[in-house]
Amino acid sequence: FFFKHTTAYAIASCLVGSEMCIRDRDKRILRYLQNDPESSVAKLAEEAATTPSVVSRRLASLQETGYVLGHELVLDWSALGFEVQVSLRVTLDKTEPSAFNDFLREARKIKEVLEIQTFLGMVDVRLSVVARDMEHYQQVYRDFILVLPHISDIEALMHISTIKMDRRLPI
Repeated sequence: FFFKHTTAYAIASCLVGSEMCIRDRDKRILRYLQNDPESSVAKLAEEAATTPSVVSRRLASLQETGYVLGHELVLDWSALGFEVQVSLRVTLDKTEPSAFNDFLREARKIKEVLEIQTFLGMVDVRLSVVARDMEHYQQVYRDFILVLPHISDIEALMHISTIKMDRRLPI
């Protein structure tokens, strides 16, 4: 087996005062769908105590309105040869007005960077980087990360293990 197949549903939050707030029935459908993403519409309808046609309409509506953002395939990185995961915490030189935009534009181009998060506080950006091994990581770090613009400080945190990884919302 070269990858683990899991379908995850990303769900947008309900904003206070929004035109369409999510209904209890929709929450039930999404809760069951999060727990078993490969469920059939009929199975979801049974679990959510409604009909398959209602589930189909509600899922289409939740996608159209942006509550359901999409589906994703989750791969087993190590089975595919990526043994190293590093979280880089980056502080930018904020004396330059374009620092964030310049940095983010260039960081997006690095294929080994899987996730980019921005923060308020001492750390400005976190990059999640994967590599096949330490030699590959060192190459990525030297050739691509260290040349990113406007870095004033960078801290690398080597990933040891994942204790919990759950994208399901408590709805």
